[in-house]
Amino acid sequence: MARGERHPLITGTVVTSLGTLLSRVLGMLRDRATASLLGASGSPVADAFVIAFRIPNLFRRLFGEGALTASYLPVLTAQLEKDPRVARQLASVVVTWLTIALAVLVAAGELLFWLVASVWGNVPGMNMLLGLSAAMLPYLLLICVAAQLTTMLYAAQHFTVPALTPAMLNVVMLAAAWGVAPRFAPNEVAQAYVLAAGVVVAGVSQILVQLPMLRRLGYRFDYNWAAARQATRQIARNLAPMLVGLAVTQINTFNDSLVAWGLAVSPSGPQSIGWLGVRYPMKQGAAAVLYYGERFYEVPVGIVGMSVAVAIFPLLARHAARGDRRQLGVDMTLGLRLLLCLSIPAGLGLMLMAQPIARLILQSGQFGPEDTARAARAIACYSSAVWAYCAAPVVVRGFYALNDYGTPLRLAAWMVVLNLLLNFTLIWTPMEEAGLALSTAIAAAVQLVVLTAIFSRRRASLGWGQLAATAVRTLLASAVMAATVYFTLERMPDGDRLSHQAIRVCVPILCGAAVYCGAYLLLGGRELGMLLTGRSD
Repeated sequence: MARGERHPLITGTVVTSLGTLLSRVLGMLRDRATASLLGASGSPVADAFVIAFRIPNLFRRLFGEGALTASYLPVLTAQLEKDPRVARQLASVVVTWLTIALAVLVAAGELLFWLVASVWGNVPGMNMLLGLSAAMLPYLLLICVAAQLTTMLYAAQHFTVPALTPAMLNVVMLAAAWGVAPRFAPNEVAQAYVLAAGVVVAGVSQILVQLPMLRRLGYRFDYNWAAARQATRQIARNLAPMLVGLAVTQINTFNDSLVAWGLAVSPSGPQSIGWLGVRYPMKQGAAAVLYYGERFYEVPVGIVGMSVAVAIFPLLARHAARGDRRQLGVDMTLGLRLLLCLSIPAGLGLMLMAQPIARLILQSGQFGPEDTARAARAIACYSSAVWAYCAAPVVVRGFYALNDYGTPLRLAAWMVVLNLLLNFTLIWTPMEEAGLALSTAIAAAVQLVVLTAIFSRRRASLGWGQLAATAVRTLLASAVMAATVYFTLERMPDGDRLSHQAIRVCVPILCGAAVYCGAYLLLGGRELGMLLTGRSD
């Protein structure tokens, strides 16, 4: 690449980050509306809703944005370079078979929910959980198809529409939470079902919003199994080992929510676990608290981590197809440098601001001060590993670009085991559900350290000198930022008015961000300038 030329990794990252920022802001409003309607500690509805909502979202990350996209994108990109017509045929075949397979999966899931309800429906909260799960399960089909349409746009190096598509979920759910549920739903259970219907409607909108751009780029439905058979089989072969490798954090957080739901005491039920003879380690609302904590750490992960991962993957796939491992290592190093300089201060800032942010965004209606304190602890624990959540998908995609699917899979399986062991260790401490969040953070950090070391040693050499310099500058600037945030927060007015809470959140964040940028530039960091100009070193 010529010096001074705009780097596709950086420009793609910036566009995706801006769209993700919009979606995350709307997502915060959505979470506030949902928390206000359903609460956390005072009702079992919130736990049931968030676990039911996690099911299609887990499959979205496994099949939609995760494994299927990772196996599909390199093949589709290669076909586009060879023969665009064959690429369109491949896209048509993949979307067709994905729709059929997921339709069967949804039908089987609905049947399974019915069978479980008929056998264990008398378990407290089970019917509500199964009913909401059944209502939202069709979103699994819709969002996975939408994600494959997004992949087609990525392969064509178009990032704007994919960056805006996730916002549709938040727009529709806000309309349901603000406009429909309070007026037409008489109680919390009915309001939860209104929100569930909004999720399904949002899935339809996320498909429709992408169709005009796909048509402009020349995509037409052109099903030709004979022409796409070999490429489709290659995608299918790569799919299975990717399922765990890319979504280990999502699997761990889903397991966290199940542990929280199963081991949280209900005020109307027994206070101790009969076969163990010990008290339940968590209170009702633990699953909802973890969900909200996860939603907050996903803001920097989505804006920073996934934006870089989305932009870098087509680039790594092209380098790998040409056998250029040196350039693959150079671009991987650049991606990790960008992640380090943004994710470390973001995670540290979120840890420091966890309580004021949770109070501003969540505390309303049925979501009280106790719920806010619990959510803040979960946010802080999850946020301690924001740097790892951001960087791991990028490193994993480096392995996949080089057709190494086994290494991330094997390590991810061990991380699931490690997370479960830590879960059942840390929940018995005073941390309660925060121990589940900390378990996931520890597993993510271990996964990233081991993956990066293996990648650099066996696949493509990374620029460790550049990475170390970026890390040192980032840590020093982050320390200055943390002192600024703490000092500013201590001097902010505190009150129950929303305006006071907003000031208490916004002023420390803005001051901390300004100080961090200034300190980072004074220390000689160039990564922030790259993001502004779109040009690499």
